[in-house]
Amino acid sequence: MRVLTVNAGSHSLHLVYVEDGNQAQRLDSVEPPGSGAARDAVARFLADQRSPDAVGHRLVHGGEAVRRSSVVDDRLRGRLDSAGALAPLHVPPALDLLDTLRARLPRVPHVVCPDTAFHADLPEVAATFPLPAAWRQRWGLRRYGFHGLSYAWALRRAAALMDRPVEQLRVVMAHLGGGCSVCAVRAGRSLDTSMGFTPLDGVPMGTRSGAVDPGLLLWLLGTEPDGGARLSVAELADGLNHRSGLLGLSGGRSNDTRDLVDAAGTDPAAALALRVFAFRVAREIAAVAASLDRLDALVFTGEIGWDQAEVRQAVCAGLTLLGVPSPQRGNRDDDGPVSPAGAAVAVLVVEPREELQLAAETVAALEAGKP
Repeated sequence: MRVLTVNAGSHSLHLVYVEDGNQAQRLDSVEPPGSGAARDAVARFLADQRSPDAVGHRLVHGGEAVRRSSVVDDRLRGRLDSAGALAPLHVPPALDLLDTLRARLPRVPHVVCPDTAFHADLPEVAATFPLPAAWRQRWGLRRYGFHGLSYAWALRRAAALMDRPVEQLRVVMAHLGGGCSVCAVRAGRSLDTSMGFTPLDGVPMGTRSGAVDPGLLLWLLGTEPDGGARLSVAELADGLNHRSGLLGLSGGRSNDTRDLVDAAGTDPAAALALRVFAFRVAREIAAVAASLDRLDALVFTGEIGWDQAEVRQAVCAGLTLLGVPSPQRGNRDDDGPVSPAGAAVAVLVVEPREELQLAAETVAALEAGKP
């Protein structure tokens, strides 16, 4: 089957044809998803290809509307807008592209694959926030978790690399990229993860803050002694989403760990950004590992996790209590271990291949829908 996979991020767009599990043609566009320029780029790309058999769309947040990969009809499409406010950087552009491609390819089945599906069966103890029951019931407040497509692919690859069934593995996975999270998995089931109701929670990211004291946020929304507001809700949202994380920690220098590693020797703010990032990632890994009865492997994926040996080294240095060894090699050209041979806890790197997982879940959803 020839599947067109669609991954609309907050600032970029990736369209990849996957045929029988292998990547074929792809479009990587830096045009903002949802813009006229992005639609034009998509139209040109599709014009040069034969029609796909199906289209799989990554949806960062499915909310309560869609908890597993599902074929899109008009009824489901009408429910998806409710998730837009939960991930405003990601969901609206993805839905704009969904509408565009459904109009251009009306005879082809379209499937939405939510990142939240991987965590849909989180244990109640991990999914429940300590908030008033009336709030939780009225607005569906719970931990959703994200990066599910990446985690599903990394878990399959880790099992293959370790030559063990997924059902036998206890692993912690760290997806580190523009967005970052960690996740503990036992027997293929997500037990705990660092992101919560929205993709803003958890560890610091490129420009997103990660978890911050809610009392601090309430204080920022309060007033100065002269009665003037410190920050409006819009200013707070902008700062937390676009000017925090590595960018904010480095004093505005960069949200890219490669730039910060290069600058750390002479720029104290860049060095601090990297130290805070590694500390917070290690802290979250240790926290989610508490839900496991043992730890077989620590798996790094995402652009930073796969391709930034200095960051992996710094994270692992903070996890000796869990038996995590220091990586003994830098980057690889393929998936595999970076830990010493025979280590009690393997440290693995897996290249992020969300497009292949998207294609697999699209095919599975179509098969499940057959009579």
